[in-house]
Amino acid sequence: MNTASTIGATLAEAALRRADASACIDGDHSYSYADIEASSQRVACGLLALGLVRGDRIGIAALNQIEWLQIFYGAAQIGVTVVGMSLRYRDNELEYMVADSQVKFVFTLASHADFDFFAMWERLAPRLPTLQGVMGIDRRSSGNANCLSDLLATPLAQQALARATGLVLETDLAMVIYTSGTTGRPKGAGLTHRSMLASARAQAAHMRLDEHDRLTLPMPLNHVGGITCGILSMLLGGGCIDLIAEFKASLVLDRMALHPPTLVGGVPTMMTLLLMDTQARAIDWQRVRLVYVGGSNVDATLLAQLQTRMPNAALMNLYGLSESSGALVMTPWDCTEDDLMNSIGKPIGNGAVRVLAADGSVLPSGEVGELCYRGAGVIATFVGAAAANAALDAGGWLHSGDLGVVDNRGVITLKGRSRDMFIQGGFNVYPVEVESFIARHPKVMMVAGIGVPDPMMGEIGRYYIVAKPGSDLSAAEVTQFCREQLADYKVPRQIVLRDELPLTPAGKIHKAALRNEGG
Repeated sequence: MNTASTIGATLAEAALRRADASACIDGDHSYSYADIEASSQRVACGLLALGLVRGDRIGIAALNQIEWLQIFYGAAQIGVTVVGMSLRYRDNELEYMVADSQVKFVFTLASHADFDFFAMWERLAPRLPTLQGVMGIDRRSSGNANCLSDLLATPLAQQALARATGLVLETDLAMVIYTSGTTGRPKGAGLTHRSMLASARAQAAHMRLDEHDRLTLPMPLNHVGGITCGILSMLLGGGCIDLIAEFKASLVLDRMALHPPTLVGGVPTMMTLLLMDTQARAIDWQRVRLVYVGGSNVDATLLAQLQTRMPNAALMNLYGLSESSGALVMTPWDCTEDDLMNSIGKPIGNGAVRVLAADGSVLPSGEVGELCYRGAGVIATFVGAAAANAALDAGGWLHSGDLGVVDNRGVITLKGRSRDMFIQGGFNVYPVEVESFIARHPKVMMVAGIGVPDPMMGEIGRYYIVAKPGSDLSAAEVTQFCREQLADYKVPRQIVLRDELPLTPAGKIHKAALRNEGG
């Protein structure tokens, strides 16, 4: 496997080894490894011509498209850091990110979903002193002398490019990804070339990726699920990515029918929506050898449905954080069915885990506490306003904020976010456990639970549920279902039926938005 220490060098090595092989499909066009390296070199020269140097930062606000990768790889080659931005963000989020990370140029779509990004950046520019320019990815903005097509047309300046690439270190920041920020402002996680490649390399080795693999990729590239778990792991494995501009079940299934994948991956909400779509019944899943589901707890019902639809595939859970640069824990190949259905697996690569009590002491196997990780792609620092917050403790351990338990074999069972746990009448309730049980109900499509204040019990569980289309699910039916098999203190006190649930840009259920609704 590729052993280069920077992302630019990794791409160059892949282009040398797999020059004419297809690295990426975007719409009707296929791009070889050599194509992507050549175009990213031109972008790199264009960035140098703009005056950008190692350590500077640029933002990308785009869909999953070849231009995103050309800019990312071009920046990585010369040590310029990419700040990932979602097209679902608006003025408040984007202004904060640009100011906090001191972005100098932003590459953006002109508009998307009836929102004018050029107009927004024009509004924000006077308040952003570090921002030197906004470049259109799909077309030129009025009054702007440059756009991405200009950079792609930049003549190669081999000597200048060689000097710039020679300065890049594996410890340089390759990307800044802002965490979701459930309270207060989000934090900018500083992902280095080394941390991203370490995570991607561990995942590629664990998944046994090779040149025969194809992954349909709807996970956004501004998120570790897209850029590390998807793009970089496949770059190291030598396979092909089929880029999906943004997640829509029908679009993903259309692409899978056109380009049958060997790998299927995504967060649980995506997988659920794919299986619910009537098109899914017509898809030939026979080539799929591995399905991985990550980003949040996966219920056993969904895993069982995936196994039925893709009988030749191995199933794996994948757990990672922005602060781990990508995958950190995955299901072992030789796991038991019980482990697959109820745990997230073991650390991959050189990763290690331990469990801490509230007082910071290390807990023995079998006890619930905060999961802390070391190794693999764990970052060393945050950027901007969060830079003073150490990413790691004195022992080099990343505190995940997730509760879990590790058994004597090293297998990790996730109990949910520490902020999700609530105390009802003196009993600790982990919503993820109740969610997994409710998801087994044949009429339930999605479920999310939170604790809400109660004058008598302190807190009680409120569970938001989306029923499967055409079903007649009632709140009373869910409550009775839980009473039959759960301890009384775990039974939901409130059931809220919804047509849909709020999602984060990465496709996870947005519990912070549910909490903010109040009531």
